[in-house]
Amino acid sequence: MAEDSDLERTEPATAKRLGLAREDGNIPRSRELTTFAITMAGVALLMAQGGHIATNLAQTMRVLLTFDQTTVRDAEPALIRFKETIFNALWSLAPLLAGLALVALFVPMLVGGWNLTFKAIEPKFSKLNPLPGVKRMFSVNAATEALKAILKSVLIGGIATWFIWRERAEIIGLISMPLPVGIAKMTDMIISTFFVVTSAMILLVAIDVPFQLWSYHKKLRMTKEEIKQEYKEAEGSPEVKGRIRQMQREAARKRMMQEIPSANVIVTNPTHYAVAIKYQDGMRAPQVVAKGSLKLAEKIIDTGKEHRVIVMRSPSFARALYFHAELGDDIPAKLYSAAAQVLAYVFQLKTYQENGGLAPVFPDQLEVPAELDPQSKRQQDATPP
Repeated sequence: MAEDSDLERTEPATAKRLGLAREDGNIPRSRELTTFAITMAGVALLMAQGGHIATNLAQTMRVLLTFDQTTVRDAEPALIRFKETIFNALWSLAPLLAGLALVALFVPMLVGGWNLTFKAIEPKFSKLNPLPGVKRMFSVNAATEALKAILKSVLIGGIATWFIWRERAEIIGLISMPLPVGIAKMTDMIISTFFVVTSAMILLVAIDVPFQLWSYHKKLRMTKEEIKQEYKEAEGSPEVKGRIRQMQREAARKRMMQEIPSANVIVTNPTHYAVAIKYQDGMRAPQVVAKGSLKLAEKIIDTGKEHRVIVMRSPSFARALYFHAELGDDIPAKLYSAAAQVLAYVFQLKTYQENGGLAPVFPDQLEVPAELDPQSKRQQDATPP
């Protein structure tokens, strides 16, 4: 059944599935990358501080191994000297240990990123059941990890053995060297050995990182039914619905702003409302291509001016268009007369601007029915009979 289920999981994980996995502490990690980085950092730090560390350790060993009869008879000075020796040794190694700790902390983030969660260490009763652990021991993943460990041991062990065998004469010669010289020489040999081994680990890292990413996404694959179910659940969420509506409004507003350059005129209130209308030969009636109030009205006006669209102040006509004409639809038939006056003025104004002649007369008395202008209607309702 598990194999059949895996075969059905053909779809990539959704963003929600990936997010839930991260919350549970399930993120891709490459142990080979971390091991490689720590080893490389160790080599670099030893190359930079190896001589200093070797000198300090040699001095520490010299102090520890130098004693007189008083020290032999009384154990307390020897104990104090031993404690000081341990402290000095750790102090000499502190930069190396701190650098390795930082590398071990930050390098794993290169694969999978930063993820702080405590769910992975939460106590769960299911963890007490030994059966899942036994199943994991004999799973394909466990076999893969075992094969990787064997190959890594053979590769690194073989290279390290070859290198040490090649340097066996110098290793044996360390016995006859003075202590400081011997420690310095041994440090150089350790660095060289680490460098050779680390170079071999590049191949392992190049294989392991893509494999871990592929394996991680493969484990999180979903069936088509799971994706459909997740979509249904998300579609019913008020937050998702609100976000969808917001995106739809933003898309509609963007399309509306793109239509403004095609308008013949923008009628304004002048600041509360702005409505852009367009009329071309073959159209049944003028159409509203953009409308808005307050900040959006200002943006419509500014966009119109940028594209040399005529902006005309007519409060009653602007209010009537804003409240009774839908975006993309023809204007109401009761406003045909007012629209004809405005468009005639616009066409005459353009002709005057291009060819000169007599300036057109601004139509300040448009035929706007009072029932279509909210302000005029309120004034009529407020007038006593």
